[in-house]
Amino acid sequence: MGKTTTTATVISETAPAMLVDHDLAALPDCPEVVVERRQAVTAEGVVADGLFNVWITLNNPKQFNSYTTDMVKAVILAFRHASASRDVNAVVFTGTGDRAFCSGGNTKEYAEYYAGRPDEYRQYMRLFNDMVSGILGCDKPVICRVNGMRIGGGQEIGMACDFTVAQDLANFGQAGPKHGSAAIGGATDFLPVMIGAEQAMVSGTLCEPFSAHKAYRLGIASDIVPALKVDGKFVANPLVITDRFLDEYGRIIHGEFKTGEDRASGLAALKSGETDLSLLDARVESLCAKLLTTFSGCLTKSLEELRKPKLEAWNRNRENSRAWLALNMMSDANAGFRAFNEGSRDTGREIDFIGLRQALAAGTPWSAALIESLLPKAKNE
Repeated sequence: MGKTTTTATVISETAPAMLVDHDLAALPDCPEVVVERRQAVTAEGVVADGLFNVWITLNNPKQFNSYTTDMVKAVILAFRHASASRDVNAVVFTGTGDRAFCSGGNTKEYAEYYAGRPDEYRQYMRLFNDMVSGILGCDKPVICRVNGMRIGGGQEIGMACDFTVAQDLANFGQAGPKHGSAAIGGATDFLPVMIGAEQAMVSGTLCEPFSAHKAYRLGIASDIVPALKVDGKFVANPLVITDRFLDEYGRIIHGEFKTGEDRASGLAALKSGETDLSLLDARVESLCAKLLTTFSGCLTKSLEELRKPKLEAWNRNRENSRAWLALNMMSDANAGFRAFNEGSRDTGREIDFIGLRQALAAGTPWSAALIESLLPKAKNE
């Protein structure tokens, strides 16, 4: 913690004795969402007395910080609280640990409760939509601190934030068509705006994860820092090609994952080191400090204007997307989420895609029997 500021506190003589509380409700008791008020500090290390940054942390590391229904409700209220707090400078949205910021919705809950129950999932999606809208409507700048993978719905709520600062071991990407859904919880709205239609198509349909280095190159991350320490020194992600060069096909290579022997040596380097997120924290704090030295009213108006491309796309599509996602719980999502939840490293976590396409081509109706036939099975079955 830095020095205490000596700046004089200005108090208006006309300020009311009791300020109005604009919170809708108290923050819920949800241990899977941790809300902290951390002292704001200037770039020079001076404590800005009475000013804070709110850290909202998804705390479900055993399930890669995937969000349950209760967690979504807690995040909504946390952002509402931060937005309405007069003494808050910025919001940092992150996850516990170094493996995941967020992997999206909790697949166990999806598979065991929502699968086959479209009306229930429709109500869940109302909450999810309110979470995304709460991030986009926050009166304070929102920084996504990407401490690990940002996949699926995690990518969507991350893209709703204003800034992304990532550690470079993190992976980004979508998962929809591979697991029974479509990335219409924000990704199909935000990706074309943020990285262009062609790269959005690649991410939203092929569902291939990409590196933080590629995220930075595409413009979906504003900053990246190394997180791997080998022999006490920070090194760039050894699994990623960080130099720019032409491959044998004349393609520009930068930010792509290594293959073959290069990947094997990268894995060895990864295993020999340790993960240290201190640079990530320092970079996030630096960004918070920069935001601290702006006019708060002008900053909020700038946020509102600069968010418009994302907001316009989101507001145009979110309700019909909610309806489709609910109905999809009777078919693709019913099979896809169950496959992920019931599968294993041995069986895999994806359905028999060819079998499904063949069944649909033959006019086979969706049924419990069809779904069971598509689920991953042990090799000896």
